[in-house]
Order: sequence, then structure tokens, then C-alpha cells
Amino acid sequence: MFPTVRPQRVMYQDEARFGRISDTRYCWAKKPLRPEVKAMLIYQYTYAYAAVSPQDGRMDSLVLPEVSSKCMQIFLNEVAQQ
Repeated sequence: MFPTVRPQRVMYQDEARFGRISDTRYCWAKKPLRPEVKAMLIYQYTYAYAAVSPQDGRMDSLVLPEVSSKCMQIFLNEVAQQ
């Protein structure tokens, strides 16, 4: 005898990076000056994982600090639990 069939949903998954980068740039000044504004390089990112089911419009999402197989597994476990 086969086990009871559970309903299944087809979900589409994607991840996105949100963050900021600071840089050294030139700024506006009267000619002939061309001052350079010094800034410390800052790279700060956060990553959003999401999966959506087009059949019923249900979406699961999670914000994590990086994109890695470890974080993907955390996300998949969360989706499976929901």
C-alpha cells in the first residue's frame, strides 16, 4: 500500500541582493579645480530569498546575510515547514 498522497505546490524561487557601495568620486567645483572627495569603501549587503506559488499566490520569504548553500538550505527548510 502506498502512503497517503499529500497535496503538492509548484513554487518558483529567486534571491536578490540589496545594499550600498561607497566610493571616491569627483565633486562639482569652479574651474580649474577638480577636487576629489575621499570616502572609505563600504560594501554592505543583505540578501532576500523568496519563493512564490503562481497557482494560489502564496509566497514565502526570508532575509539572510549571504548567498550560500547553507543559507539556501535554511530557506528550503523554512519553505518546507510552511
